[in-house]
Amino acid sequence: MVKTPDKFDQEWLNTDPKDLWIFDKLILSTKLGYICGPTGNDVPEDGYYVVRPCVNMLGLGLGASLEFLRKDVWTDYLPVGTFWCEQFKGDHISVDYHWNKPHLTVQGFKSEYTYTRWDKWVKIDHCFDAPPILNTLSKQYEWVNCEYIGDKLIEVHLRSNPDFDYDNTEFIPVWKNQSVNIPEGYRYIKCPDIHGRIGAYIK
Repeated sequence: MVKTPDKFDQEWLNTDPKDLWIFDKLILSTKLGYICGPTGNDVPEDGYYVVRPCVNMLGLGLGASLEFLRKDVWTDYLPVGTFWCEQFKGDHISVDYHWNKPHLTVQGFKSEYTYTRWDKWVKIDHCFDAPPILNTLSKQYEWVNCEYIGDKLIEVHLRSNPDFDYDNTEFIPVWKNQSVNIPEGYRYIKCPDIHGRIGAYIK
């Protein structure tokens, strides 16, 4: 059976090859001046660093972890294709820009011990202007989605946020090991993903 390209496939297929760098979080982090480097490069100081795949089109923090790294120990033991970056703290925010203008802002809530299993996403009124580094891209592509921790840009997608395609203001994931008990005022939708999500409560 041939898989029909979805929004995530189309994101890659519809991007001009000269713009594909935007999906590489190491290149993005370097351009933004963050303390970061590829697996194999030494960290400048001992401390906790976020280790993530340079490119992850599947989203949701797949392959990310928080690691204590030492400046006198090579990082070549980390998974191939990953990079390390300084750790940021603050609210996790996702913003959709439509032709360079803020369209949708949502805040994510999860345990500090996971990067993939979110508890809830909620629409908020806070407005983030499009980052200057995206001035050209956000005028070439109809939709640009940016993820922030605090005020630090950490990830860019050339698509809108699919979890808010239902005219909803909240999105509560339901996971494989959870039973479906629809809270009052919400409705349940099936939206499985590779991380074990089977659906979500939305309102």
